[in-house]
Amino acid sequence: MAEMDTSSKDTGKKGPGVKKGKKMSTRVDLTPMVDLGFLLITFFMFTTTMSQPTSMNLKMPDDNANTKEQNVKQSGAMTIWLGDKNRLYYYDGELKADLSNVQMSDFKAIRQVILDKKAVTPPDDLFMIVMPGNNSTYKNIIDILDEFSIDVVERYALVNKVDTGYSANINKMDAIADQAGK
Repeated sequence: MAEMDTSSKDTGKKGPGVKKGKKMSTRVDLTPMVDLGFLLITFFMFTTTMSQPTSMNLKMPDDNANTKEQNVKQSGAMTIWLGDKNRLYYYDGELKADLSNVQMSDFKAIRQVILDKKAVTPPDDLFMIVMPGNNSTYKNIIDILDEFSIDVVERYALVNKVDTGYSANINKMDAIADQAGK
């Protein structure tokens, strides 16, 4: 609160022989500001200790394992392409040249696709391959890895751009989806 000192007696007369009135002094009480400062300090201390950084656990291969070549059964392999506009394209086994076995999905429906694949594939044969496209986002990659974690898919690979052929296929599928209005 602000306080004003009004202890001087001023009669309001002017002229010779009249003493000038004392100037009134103002004093600001800073007690509420101190309370506010302590509240802010307490708030920020609690919020910084309560919000712990989150991270994702990735399944990494053993250091001793042969990482150059890993054979995967085509019957257990599913490849997921990450396209633009949060689109997913997937196919089982080997890719056909005419892309007839590629199906489109989104992040809401991919869980059921993964669970269906898990139901018909022996656990040791199940392998998911993720190929991000040129227009996919980092969020798309995190979302699909989260989905693997939720669906308990333990064997997967995140493939960097091995060749430009699959990127062209993703772009072709994106163009088809754009024409279809999906």
